[in-house]
Amino acid sequence: MKYKIILLAAITGLFAACSGDQKPADLTNNKKQSENKTQLSTVAEKALSSYARLPGQLVPFDEVNLFPKINGFVKQLFVDRGSIVKKGQLLMILEAPEMESQLQAANSRYLQARENAVASKEKYQRLKEAAMEPGSVSSLEIDNALSKMKADEAMASSERSNVEAVRTMQGYLKIYASFDGMIVQRNVSPGALVSPGKATDQPMLMLQDVHKMRLVVDIPENYVDKVDLKQPVSFIFNAMPGQEQTAKISRSANALGSMRQEAIEIDVLNKDGQLKPGMYAEAKIPMLSGAKSLLVPNSAIVRSTEREYIILVKDGKAALVDIKEGLASHDSTEVFGNLKAGDHILTTANDEIKEGAAVN
Repeated sequence: MKYKIILLAAITGLFAACSGDQKPADLTNNKKQSENKTQLSTVAEKALSSYARLPGQLVPFDEVNLFPKINGFVKQLFVDRGSIVKKGQLLMILEAPEMESQLQAANSRYLQARENAVASKEKYQRLKEAAMEPGSVSSLEIDNALSKMKADEAMASSERSNVEAVRTMQGYLKIYASFDGMIVQRNVSPGALVSPGKATDQPMLMLQDVHKMRLVVDIPENYVDKVDLKQPVSFIFNAMPGQEQTAKISRSANALGSMRQEAIEIDVLNKDGQLKPGMYAEAKIPMLSGAKSLLVPNSAIVRSTEREYIILVKDGKAALVDIKEGLASHDSTEVFGNLKAGDHILTTANDEIKEGAAVN
């Protein structure tokens, strides 16, 4: 019994010592400190990748929409969609009955004008011969006859030109292929009424040259001066995975379009006919080796519907800097803006941080 009392007293003293001045550790304080501590990164300047992956699209090397030059009806049609044609080949014949009447009327006027010119010339020649006899013909009559002869000859020449013009218009009733290619659209049938239209109207036929095609790639404004035009471009068509092709840049627009991009073209031979206009490709555009870019972590970019920016840290305060994005990798993105290498930025930024806010 004595030993039980001593043991109970020892246990009671131990609990009293534990509950004295010692307090449990406050783990929330460390957590708050870690949340308040902001992680910073620096803007890195590195050499630009040796190439940029950009999308491209195949277009025909030549393409033309065939419209009629005069009103008429489709009389005969010799081709259809998919027809392979040669330059100068007759594609269709139109008919315009009024054109024959116009030709006959123009020819009649020309014949009449020519007869008048011949008669005026003969009259002038007779007066000129008669004037050799002194006093038989006055100088005024000879001058009038000369003027009449020249006027009638001019009229005959004009009527002859009218006849040629009508014949030329008749030639427009026959539609020929302007180059070797394929008919990809046929929008008329025999008997259809056709008339000259605008470029936005539907053409009678659409002819494309698909033997050689153009791969058009739009270069963003930020990369225009960094493209190496002398190096070959490798590209893969989405419809033909694994079949990489290589070719040199054939030409560039040397001007920015409405989307602030410059178009470059790569000539692609279509030997086996597998390539089709409109196919998409991914092209590796070579870049100049000396070009450098500013890189930031992907998480440092704040994107909204109005702007894209990063948060620059200056003297412990936040400064919002607008940027444009360039090439991106799995962990960093190329940016363009009022930045320089070595600037400190927030590694993980968000739109809750405002301009001038204190940054720990």
